Amino acid sequence: MSEIAQLTPGPRQRHGSNIGQPLTRADGRLKVTGAAVYAADNHPDGLLHAVIVPAKIARGRVTSLDVAAARAHQGVVEVMTPENRPPLAMDPYEKSNPLMFRMHLLSDPTVRYAGEPIAVVIAETLEAAKEGAALLAPRYEADTPEVTLDAEPYTPEAVGPGQPAEATKGDVDAGFAAAAQVIEAVYETPPQYHNAMEPHAVVARFDGDTLFLDMPTQGLAMSRMRIAGLFGLNPENIHIRSPFLGGGFGSKGSVSSPEALGILAALLTGRPVKLVLAREEMFGPVGHRGQTRQTVRLGIDAEGALTALDHLTRAATSRFDDFLEPSSGVGQSLYNVPALHTAHEGVRIDIGTPSFMRAPGEASGSIALESAIDEAAYAAGMDPLAFRLKNYAEVEPISGKPFSSKALKECYREGAERFGWAGRPLQPRQMRDPSGRLLGWGMATAIFPAIMFQGNARAVLRRDGTGVMEAGAHDMGQGAWTAFAQIAADSLGLPVEAVDFRSGTSDLPDAGLAGGSSHTATAGNAIHRAGAAVIDKLASLAVADERSPLFGAGNVGVVAREGRLTRRDDETATESFADILTRAGLEEIAAEGQAASDAAAQEAYAMHAHGAVFAEVAVDPELGQIRVNRLVGAFAAGRVINPRMVESQYLGGMIWGLSFALHEKAVHDRRSGRIVNANFAEYRVPVNADIQGLEAILVPEEDPHVNPLGIKGVGEIGITGTGAALANAIFHATGKRVRSFPIGLAEVV
Repeated sequence: MSEIAQLTPGPRQRHGSNIGQPLTRADGRLKVTGAAVYAADNHPDGLLHAVIVPAKIARGRVTSLDVAAARAHQGVVEVMTPENRPPLAMDPYEKSNPLMFRMHLLSDPTVRYAGEPIAVVIAETLEAAKEGAALLAPRYEADTPEVTLDAEPYTPEAVGPGQPAEATKGDVDAGFAAAAQVIEAVYETPPQYHNAMEPHAVVARFDGDTLFLDMPTQGLAMSRMRIAGLFGLNPENIHIRSPFLGGGFGSKGSVSSPEALGILAALLTGRPVKLVLAREEMFGPVGHRGQTRQTVRLGIDAEGALTALDHLTRAATSRFDDFLEPSSGVGQSLYNVPALHTAHEGVRIDIGTPSFMRAPGEASGSIALESAIDEAAYAAGMDPLAFRLKNYAEVEPISGKPFSSKALKECYREGAERFGWAGRPLQPRQMRDPSGRLLGWGMATAIFPAIMFQGNARAVLRRDGTGVMEAGAHDMGQGAWTAFAQIAADSLGLPVEAVDFRSGTSDLPDAGLAGGSSHTATAGNAIHRAGAAVIDKLASLAVADERSPLFGAGNVGVVAREGRLTRRDDETATESFADILTRAGLEEIAAEGQAASDAAAQEAYAMHAHGAVFAEVAVDPELGQIRVNRLVGAFAAGRVINPRMVESQYLGGMIWGLSFALHEKAVHDRRSGRIVNANFAEYRVPVNADIQGLEAILVPEEDPHVNPLGIKGVGEIGITGTGAALANAIFHATGKRVRSFPIGLAEVV
């Protein structure tokens, strides 16, 4: 496990600080040439292949498996069922924190959802494993499943990752009584399933009581602790490599049943085992965005000011675990409303447990709330942007806290100017393109909390003038390692080419979870502090050494740049890192850094990234065909480490928002509970032909409170405004308000 991802970014485009430069991706060449090694690319000696056998019913029990036939098949080594599954040290149904999910791992013959693993076939080849799985011929005793939101609801204690299920500010009833108009509408969002380019995979190998794993994970340390608990291992004896992820988006944040079953298969056989999910197997055991039904009520006075907001979300979860999409929470931080109430209720149905999926709660909640805000603007006879500015919140509505920074007005202005919003007619069905299609313009506000976890890093300066930065960080394809290398280079006072950035393995310092758009803030600040700490140690050597030109500079201080320390008050008093270490008789010097959110700042300020998305659609008035002509998003998210990577993240988020509004939907057969479109042929996502006229504007913003580097996350905010902007544009084009997503042909003709 000594292999560590070591990446050096491409050359800088201009001189100066590495932070803020649009460096090309450090991993780009590896990926386009096929040299990047993903989890499933590993083939240790003696490797066996495992496949899961997914349940074909959604509720009931397995009554028989033809294990003998499967074992007799050529190449099959073992069949793992509830009868012979190795024992676990910990009940997988238990979980120690809300970021983990309950699993059953062949604990009994019960089937809880379609696609639940009911057996694992292990063979010398993948083909033999698949053929053996087909020979199992499972039989079931099926019960009638429930897969809709119409079941009896319950009141949860918490939603999402432990957020309060209900919140109230002011007298909501009085606010509605004082309103000149009350707008009430119900919005429905469908189940959406995790389908990153790289499916879940694991290559597991035991060497005595040491476990070696290759697996994609967004949380190296958290995965190691979960596996240690399940298998009764010392965490130090679990070594995980995860240098490259082909997308994660929340699904790979915690260990799920396929990874654990792959480890169990290795334990059962005593040989290395690879288990990779097929595309259709991604629909069930690895999380998804749960379906919601959201009732939004808005009160407005005669001048168009909001008087009250009430947002109730009914969300689906499994029968055996609790994860409810926290959709109602998005309205707590958006508009200046004197009275608001947000609440959630849950429905237990026969599905796999929903989980974190890009902008959990914010994506589903904003498409409902921002559509309702558009409806309120029309009811008030106001332009949708003017209505939002009329109700602009200078402090966070739910808490009354000031924002740590908020450049939303600048986002509105720059986005509207670039889009040409000023020329928009208020009433729908007023614009057509030369071919006669109806044109519509819509907009929506984007918001996402600025989150930060705890992270660690280790920095080394070497006598040869180079540096090393080590952090157990994660790159899911967003270019995080490039940005981390830039932060490392600046903190060490070295050119980026001179820094060896190491990441992607569990034996490195825990750099925190890559989730909630928090990773650059978390790992980046840890890297920054580690670099500062090692520079402090180096400076202490120099200023205390009479032979150094920096001797006695302790009071005025020194700065590190281009591999040298220089007095702050005298540019001529300077010395190279190499000379300082050579004179001290040291080959290298090291220090560690830790970063965590500032509790006092969190208590004093509301911390969010903001944005505005503007959309143009063309709708065929006879066929209902919808074409997205333009999307312009303007976003403010604190300090930008690498504008090239940030722009890419915004564009990716906007594409996902388009997918939310127009494409993605898992369809359950209500009779069987099975998903009928568990493939990329029928589970629709945007392709290149669907995307045109896409533009992201990076609005400058400085935030002195959010963290020392002033970083806010950018990975998820792009989705939060885009879906509603498109829905609102479709209304402006057609005059038809669609409240069930995704929007299709039938809804607009």
